[in-house]
Amino acid sequence: YGLIYFTREMLAEKGMDFAGKKVVISGSGNVAIYAVQKVSQLGGKVLACSDTHGWVEDPDGIDYTVLEHVYNKKRSGHDKGVTLAMYVDEKPNAVWHEGDGRGVWQLPCDIALPCATQNELNLADAETLLGNGCQCVAEGANMPSTLDAVHAFLKAGIAYGPAKAANAGGVATSQLEMAQNASMQSWSFETVDNKLKQIMTNIYKNAAATA
Repeated sequence: YGLIYFTREMLAEKGMDFAGKKVVISGSGNVAIYAVQKVSQLGGKVLACSDTHGWVEDPDGIDYTVLEHVYNKKRSGHDKGVTLAMYVDEKPNAVWHEGDGRGVWQLPCDIALPCATQNELNLADAETLLGNGCQCVAEGANMPSTLDAVHAFLKAGIAYGPAKAANAGGVATSQLEMAQNASMQSWSFETVDNKLKQIMTNIYKNAAATA
């Protein structure tokens, strides 16, 4: 959720929000799954996500519950050869594309969230995103955009959230867990979520003010 809270602040700075926006996400692990969930809750539609075998495109919007089901099967290790291609078994309107997963950047979108791996989004991808009208890129993985891609985003003047800031939610939540344990308390989901939201909002505001 931290990635989406940060991105929402970036969008607000430009007078936008997630409502009605088309979003593409790379990856299909924890960061991607809960990014899909939160984007949907905020009124956006995630059109595609990926894994190392390819990417899935769902015109109805990616269903995070199906995504989570596939991810859990992959993580269990009981079903060898499980890939994101299984998504279309439960969502027949979706289309599976074999490849390295970078095909998600071909889709016209308003917001792109690279959440898979380092250097997964290169200059050609950045130029494609910008050419298709992308207005916001926020990183949910460790330095997923190459330096050339970052320079292209900055030159274009779109909203760009580097991983060190936008993807700080995991570390922030770990700190919250440590604080909860140290105080021998049991916080509700809502309490933790509100604390995370405030942390990510503050990170954005401090980074934006400094920039």
